[in-house]
Amino acid sequence: MEPIPLPLDDLVARLGRWSAGRGPLYLLLAARLRQLIDEGLLPAGTVLPPDRRLAAALAVGRTTVVTAYDTLRQEGRVVRRQGSGTRVASAAIPPRPRVRETSNPLFLHLLEAPDDVILLSCAAPLGPTPELTRAYRTMTLPDGDLGYHPAGLPALRTAIAARYARRGVPTGAEQILVTTGAQQALALLVRLLIAPGDEVLIESPTYPGVLDLLREAAALPHPVAVGPDGIDVTEAVRVMECHRPALAYVVPRFHNPTGTVLPPLPGRRLVEAANSLGVPLVDDEVLADLAFDPGPAQPPLSSYGEVIGVGSLSKAVWGGLRIGWVRGPAALISRLARLKAIHDLGSDVPAQLVASRLLEEYEPILASRVRTLRSAHDHLRAELTRLLPSWSCPPAAGGQTLWVHLPYGDGVAFTQVALRHGVAVLPGATMDTLGGSTRCLRLHFLLAPDVLSEAVRRLTTAWREYAPNATAASPTPSPAPAALNAITL
Repeated sequence: MEPIPLPLDDLVARLGRWSAGRGPLYLLLAARLRQLIDEGLLPAGTVLPPDRRLAAALAVGRTTVVTAYDTLRQEGRVVRRQGSGTRVASAAIPPRPRVRETSNPLFLHLLEAPDDVILLSCAAPLGPTPELTRAYRTMTLPDGDLGYHPAGLPALRTAIAARYARRGVPTGAEQILVTTGAQQALALLVRLLIAPGDEVLIESPTYPGVLDLLREAAALPHPVAVGPDGIDVTEAVRVMECHRPALAYVVPRFHNPTGTVLPPLPGRRLVEAANSLGVPLVDDEVLADLAFDPGPAQPPLSSYGEVIGVGSLSKAVWGGLRIGWVRGPAALISRLARLKAIHDLGSDVPAQLVASRLLEEYEPILASRVRTLRSAHDHLRAELTRLLPSWSCPPAAGGQTLWVHLPYGDGVAFTQVALRHGVAVLPGATMDTLGGSTRCLRLHFLLAPDVLSEAVRRLTTAWREYAPNATAASPTPSPAPAALNAITL
């Protein structure tokens, strides 16, 4: 059997929170590798990374990896030979999965069983708003309704369209498709518009969830760097002129993960170039409403021309309310609705009824969420400045995350140390297809102040272990919050 290459970063991501349990590290590592082998995610013949390389990536001693491999060798799960390395044995191994499963740490952390790890990896509100709870309590289900609405409940489509109109973008209900969250919206667009081998313009770094979708579609990402003012529009226009990508995907306001904002004039230039070159431009608007400045909102990209907008209520209301949408030309929305019908026949009707109610009182809900976010943003930055002064964490103008730059080292390796100290963060390298951002971390500030303080204290301890010569203030000992074990997001 020909050896199956396994990228080191892919294995590290699949290992997930392997070190967060109890017991010797080599047993914890062997247990997770055993699980991946038994589930067929490491098929027979897969060549595992050399001892030293895997040890460096996991920030552990080489002996930990050697002993874990030897444990699996004794079980017959791996074969180790001098000169040919370590590979998964062929005996009793399930077949390789027919579809590519995610190795994205953003998603894998959500699939882990709850533990005492503080998750600064998945940026979503911890619990529903009071308005959502009231809306469910007072909801009345419709009589005489079949319950299948592939394009979305008419009332909700109308409410979303009206919100665009209030922002200066005239929109009809026929231009709105309701989806099960923004992730499904992106998945439907990728499935409809991209064929294997198609090029796609993306930002670098970018939202990691879209990278998984492009891998699944066998697309060829064409990354364009993000600077202090968002995507490099001059380079993006050049890419569109030279390559005519099948799709361009951008997050212009409170960019995920860097938090940058694309100014209006470059935004207009980007839209006009995409329209003139016939490149479908997707504007991820999920974070667009979360501006800390109460001043006038910046116009959406769709005000400059034809843009496919993707939105969601998950960031302002709750991630458990799986309501997202696509705004675009009516012909595109009709095609997307037919595709969505194949997969789920339409999103949950009670959730759509509740979402319609919430959009009637959305501005107060949004204002309350932004106040909480602004306060938590300031608290997290203050704690990082106090305990980790060597880290660079520029303030954000909105959104939910900070883009932190480490003074040296490797973000992927440091996240492994951080996990062993009970906090999960996203390394920048997992979001950057240009190969940069290796010293960056994405941290969200959606937890209670005492939990954020505890998270920074743990990160400080982890940084002292990872970089013992680093200069950092001595953390003030504090007891873990009583509710810490209940944290799952």
